[in-house]
Amino acid sequence: MNLELDNQRFIICGASSGFGEAIARLMLSEGAHVVLVARRGDVLRDKFGHFEDQTSIIEGSILYDETLKKIEKSVQKKSFHGIVFNAGGPPTGTPLNTDMADWDSSWQLVMRWKIDLALRLAPLLVEKKYGRMLFIESQSVKQPLPSLALSNSFRAGVVGFAKSLALEIADKGVTVNVLAPGSHETPAIERVIKNNSSLKGISYDKAKEEMVENIPVKRMGKAEEFASLAAWLLSPHSGYVTGQTISHDGGSIKGIFG
Repeated sequence: MNLELDNQRFIICGASSGFGEAIARLMLSEGAHVVLVARRGDVLRDKFGHFEDQTSIIEGSILYDETLKKIEKSVQKKSFHGIVFNAGGPPTGTPLNTDMADWDSSWQLVMRWKIDLALRLAPLLVEKKYGRMLFIESQSVKQPLPSLALSNSFRAGVVGFAKSLALEIADKGVTVNVLAPGSHETPAIERVIKNNSSLKGISYDKAKEEMVENIPVKRMGKAEEFASLAAWLLSPHSGYVTGQTISHDGGSIKGIFG
């Protein structure tokens, strides 16, 4: 399928590894232009240097207002068709293992910057009557995960915001969707495996083996598989899909609407 992304321009946050990197690579291979956002510009230049004509780099943490202003400025200068909201998750822990400092920092990491950036950029897409906004969250928004209280809470909040925004601008040609990934072979899964290993007093490999055994398809997902779904949601083909939270989890969600 031709995704019709030639010469469209997208912002991808957290593009230096994991889902962000995989989505960026696929979008570039489809002919899109990508603004790569990450804290380490050197990593972006090393990984995407051969796409120099199709990329630009914004180096900085999305937690800082300065970085959000750079993103906003970059889309005011040139055409802009969509954005991927993507970043790492908060520390592991049960509710009683956290304190208010953890909740304050996790609000900043998981939720606040996404709302801030969405409120800056959505009006620009609405003005053009076309756009794609995609939030990368977790399967925990449908089925809370043990020892991930901070992620369970704030990612669910992001879904509530995304659904509300989707309804507000649905008739303006701008879609807003959420992808809810399960366990994938990305660097982010390592902290979860390490936490399980520590809690159960078993080796890292054994903890990973148990995690895989609990996935109905009996394997972890690949970032490239996830990216193919993301790219479709960012393409013109997905114009009738908005306000949705779509799992990519190998069948892990037990609910009938998983």
